Amino acid sequence: MKANQLKAIVAFLLMLSAFVGAQAWRPTSRLADTRAKVELDSLFPKAFDDWQLDEHMPVQLISPDAQAVLNKIYNQTLSRTYINGKGERVMLSVAYGGDQSDATRAHRPEVCYPAQGFEVVYSYDTALNIDAQWLRVRELVTKHNARTEPITYWITVGEHATISGTEQKLAQLTYSTRGLIPDGMLVRVSNISNDIPGSYKIHLEFIEKMARHIPVDQRSIVFGKPGIM
Repeated sequence: MKANQLKAIVAFLLMLSAFVGAQAWRPTSRLADTRAKVELDSLFPKAFDDWQLDEHMPVQLISPDAQAVLNKIYNQTLSRTYINGKGERVMLSVAYGGDQSDATRAHRPEVCYPAQGFEVVYSYDTALNIDAQWLRVRELVTKHNARTEPITYWITVGEHATISGTEQKLAQLTYSTRGLIPDGMLVRVSNISNDIPGSYKIHLEFIEKMARHIPVDQRSIVFGKPGIM
C-alpha cells in the first residue's frame, strides 16, 4: 500500500472516530422534561405586596422583527409593566427556552438593545441578596435620545445562575456530560429614569418581593439553585 493511501485511510479513520465520539457525547434528554412544566404567565405573579400590573403602560421592549427572532429561539416570552403605591414603574421581561444549546443561548440585552438604537453606557456585575440567596446579576444603563433605561438582568442555565457567555457555556457542559440538554431563562428588570442609584434600589425591592411569591419548587428555574454558580 502506498504511503499516500495509508495517510488517507488513517485520516478517514480519525475523522470517523471523532464523529462517533461526538455523537456518543451528544445529550439526548431535556432537563425541562424532568420537572414541572414552566408557564411564565402563572410562574410570575401579576400582583404581589405593593406591586400590581399597570394595564395602561404596555411594555415596548423590542421591534417586531426582533420579537419574531425571539419567538423562534424561545418557547415562551413575557413582558409586563408593574406599578407600586408610590407610582414607581418597573418593566419585567422574561424569555424561557427549553433548549439552551449553542443555537438557542439566551439573547443578551447588550446585543438586542444596541440593535434597536440604544447605547450601553454602563455595565457592572454585582450580586443581590434575594431571600437569603446571593444572586449574581449584571447592571446596565442604556440610552436612546432622551430615554435613560437602567437594567438589571441575569440568566439561568438549568439550575445555574450565570452572567457571562463563558459561564453559560460551562453550565451547559456540566449538563451535557450527564446527557442532558438544559433549559434556560433570561430575566430582565428595568425602568425609565435618570436616577441610576435610585433605580437599582427599586429593582432590588421589586425582585426581592417578587421572589417571595414564586412557587418554592420553581425558584431554582428563575434564580438558580443556592450554592450553584
